[in-house]
Amino acid sequence: MKTTTMDPAAGPGQARGDRPPVLQLLLGDAWLPICERSALIAGRGVAALLPDGRQAALFVDRAGRTYAIDNRDPYSGAQVLSRGLTGTRDGRAFVASPLLKQCFDLETGRCLDDDSVAVTVYASRLAH
Repeated sequence: MKTTTMDPAAGPGQARGDRPPVLQLLLGDAWLPICERSALIAGRGVAALLPDGRQAALFVDRAGRTYAIDNRDPYSGAQVLSRGLTGTRDGRAFVASPLLKQCFDLETGRCLDDDSVAVTVYASRLAH
C-alpha cells in the first residue's frame, strides 16, 4: 500500500509528491518561485517579471536543464531575448536575439559574437 505525506502548503487533497516542479530563481539570498516546469517548452523562452521590475528570460533544454538570463537585449535595449532562437555552438547552449541575431551563452551570459558584451545570468533550479 502506497502512503503519501500531506503537505500543508499543498492544495486540498494534494500530497507533497503530487505537486508539480516549480522553476525558481536565486535573487539575493532567497529562491523565488517563478512558474511551473510545465510552462517551459524546450527550444522556446518565457519572459518573467521580477519583483524589482527587471525581466528574466527562462529556458529549458531537451535534457531538462533550466537557464535564466536577463531578457534585455544589450544591443537594442528591447526586452526580447525570451523570444530568441535557441541552439548550441561548440557544445554551449545559447539564445540568439530575435532582433540583431547576436548569440548569448545561456550558462555564462557572454555574447558569443562579441566578448566585450554579456547579460546577467540567474541561478535557477526546479523544486517541489
